[in-house]
Amino acid sequence: MTERLKLARTGREKISANLEKAEIILLLISIDFINSPYCYDTEADRALELHQKQSARVIPIILRNCLWQSAAFAKLQALPKDGKAVTACTDQDEAFVNIAEGVKTVAEELQANK
Repeated sequence: MTERLKLARTGREKISANLEKAEIILLLISIDFINSPYCYDTEADRALELHQKQSARVIPIILRNCLWQSAAFAKLQALPKDGKAVTACTDQDEAFVNIAEGVKTVAEELQANK
């Protein structure tokens, strides 16, 4: 096995291990995410399984315009507000503040339920 393949396997193993431990999972949505079999089919599917089991909360973060509305995660509350892509916002700083506030709210809810 080449060094590159070993590094890729190690990276996937670390991602999987961290996904299993996470309480909040942010899906950073772009066309690159949608087109990546590993991100879209493997990571997102497992994240949604954990969300359905209430082991984690999944928050889609729409970074760039793409056709995400038909994806399995589309039923979840996406950020920024109204699922508008960060890059489509006239004030991207405001979009990132909205994302931070949304993630903070979820973290506070999780903390309150412990």
